[in-house]
Amino acid sequence: MRVSIGKKIGKEKLIILGAGLFAEEVADYISRNEDYELVGFVEGVDRRKCGGKLLDLPIIWIDDVSRPEESCSYKAVCAVGTTRRKHFIEQAINSGLEFTTLVHPTAQVSHTAELGKGTIISPGTIIAANTRIGCHVIVNRGCLIGHHVEIGDYVTISPGTNIAGRAKIGDLCYIGMGAIILDGISIGSHSVVGAGSVVTRDVPRSVQVLGMPARISKEIFEPFD
Repeated sequence: MRVSIGKKIGKEKLIILGAGLFAEEVADYISRNEDYELVGFVEGVDRRKCGGKLLDLPIIWIDDVSRPEESCSYKAVCAVGTTRRKHFIEQAINSGLEFTTLVHPTAQVSHTAELGKGTIISPGTIIAANTRIGCHVIVNRGCLIGHHVEIGDYVTISPGTNIAGRAKIGDLCYIGMGAIILDGISIGSHSVVGAGSVVTRDVPRSVQVLGMPARISKEIFEPFD
């Protein structure tokens, strides 16, 4: 049986992909946004959660989510912190779900910045002028992103990260908590920057870097997609 989630009337309905602890945090962001009303969660890993509730809202298995009708349409964001969320998001898109961009009201985003669909901008974030952020990016609490930065799709930027102007971050990168990326630095796709690292030179594709200054600690042979 395929299940349709949204049935309420009023604000635009929103569902969260994921039913873990980060999903509860994203739910709190939604509660502070006057444009949306959260109506449910979608699980794609642990089917035992389905049929239950999270924050008094239903948890639905990904294969049981129906294409929403116009009369009760809803959009989605994904609250899975790892870059492995790409497959989950693609499943949802194939089910007919559309994604929206969620910006917490305390975030400061330049009117010249561009944010892709499915991207989540968390509390206390500052995004400067002429920056482009791709689709399904998670920018966590208190991040600083400078001017003319380019960030690819499915990137996770952990709390307290500071990315200086003109930096470029490729698709499916994971930037650890409190990392600093200096002006004009490029991070190759699928790479990981460790928590607290200071990146002073370009990082190639599919490696992990750690330290101050950051140096390659290992290669990543299986990209996070």
